[in-house]
Formats: sequence, C-alpha cells, structure tokens
Amino acid sequence: MKKIKITQIKSGIDRPERQKQTLIALGLKKLNASKEVEATPQILGMVNKVSHLVKVEELN
Repeated sequence: MKKIKITQIKSGIDRPERQKQTLIALGLKKLNASKEVEATPQILGMVNKVSHLVKVEELN
C-alpha cells in the first residue's frame, strides 16, 4: 500500500470538535506537524474531512 505524508498547515482552534478530534486521530497535534501513514480508505476519509487544514503529499 502506498504511503502519504500529512502536514497540518492551519490551526484547529475555533474549529468544530469533530475536526479537532480528526486531527488528533491522524496524529497531528501542532501546527506544521507531519506524519507519514499508509493510504488506507479510513485515513483518506479522515484527510478528506480536514482537507482545508492539512497538506497531503504522496511518497514513493
């Protein structure tokens, strides 16, 4: 399975609680924090919900 790198580029402050929890579930706790994860359907769904707060890069 391919990997993706998720970087938080906007703050979770003043966002709905569900979006804050999604960021934490992705392993992003601070601004500019990055995490490399497998691109499973569950992860891609979470990324889709907070796409306005994160940047996604595909890794080889």
